[in-house]
Amino acid sequence: MRILLTLILIIGITGMVDAKNNTSKKNTPAKQLFGHIKSAAKMKPQAIGGYAKGCLAGAEQLPANGAGWQAMRLSRNRNWGHPVLIDFIERFSKSVKQDGWPGLLVGDMSQPRGGPMLTGHASHQLGLDVDIWFKQMPTKKMSNKARENVSAVSMIKSKSKTNPKIWKTGHAELLRKAASDKAVARIFVHPAIKKTMCDWSKNQKDRSWLRKLRPWYGHHYHFHVRLTCPKGDRSCKNQAPPPPGPGCGKKLAWWLSDKPYRKTPPKPGEKIKKKQPTRLIDLPKTCTTVLNSSSKK
Repeated sequence: MRILLTLILIIGITGMVDAKNNTSKKNTPAKQLFGHIKSAAKMKPQAIGGYAKGCLAGAEQLPANGAGWQAMRLSRNRNWGHPVLIDFIERFSKSVKQDGWPGLLVGDMSQPRGGPMLTGHASHQLGLDVDIWFKQMPTKKMSNKARENVSAVSMIKSKSKTNPKIWKTGHAELLRKAASDKAVARIFVHPAIKKTMCDWSKNQKDRSWLRKLRPWYGHHYHFHVRLTCPKGDRSCKNQAPPPPGPGCGKKLAWWLSDKPYRKTPPKPGEKIKKKQPTRLIDLPKTCTTVLNSSSKK
C-alpha cells in the first residue's frame, strides 16, 4: 500500500513539474527557444504562420559556397531556408552571372527552424526571406574570418539620393531581375534606392516589376528579398500584395522627407509601453512541434 501511495505521489509531482515547465516554455521569449537551435527539424518542409510571427519545418541549409554565391556571417547560422528559397538563390545567382554580375554575397536568411531571432530582424521567420548584399562577390573564395569581418557598402549619399560614385547600372539591373522573378512577393530597399530605380526605369515599356520594390528603413547596404508562400502550403500566410502602380512620385515623397525618421514625443502623463517579446504561445501551435522535433540529418 505504501509503495502504491509513493508511486501516486511521484507521478503527481512529476506531472506538476512537467505542467510548470510546459507553461514556462510557452511564456519564454520565442527568440530564446529558436535562437539557440543549431539544426533543422526532421519534418516535411513547411513555412508556418506569418513572416514576422512563424517558424520553419524541414529547412535546408544554403552551402557556404555555390557557383554564383558566397554566404556571409556564417557564425550566425542564419543560412537556412525553405527549399523554394534555396531554389531561388541558385536560380537568381546563375542568371545574374550570365548577365555579367560577378556573383552574390548572401546575408541573413533564417535560423534552422525559423522563428524570432536573438538579434536583428523582426521577420525572416519562415525561411522565405533573404538579404543580398549590393557589394559584388569577389573572384576568390573568402575565408570564414573574412566573411565575418568584411563590411558591406552603403549605396546612398543622403536619405534621398544614391551615391553616383558607388551606385552603378549593374545594381539597377540586379534589382530589376530579382523583382521580375515570379516567386518574389516584394523587395525592401532604402527610399533613395527606390527613387533611383524610378528615375532609371522612366523610359522602360514594362515597369510592372517596380511595384515590388518597397521603400523601407536601413536597406542601403543590402536588399531584402521576400518570396510568396509556397504553392499548396496552407499553413503559410502571405502578406497583402503591394499597392497597384510603380510606387513613385507622391507615393514615395513621404519616404524621402524627414517624417519617417521623426520620433513622436509622448504626451504629458502618457506611459510608454515597452513592447513585449514574442512568446512561444504567440506563435502558431505547430511551431511547438517544430521546436520539439528531432534534428534533420
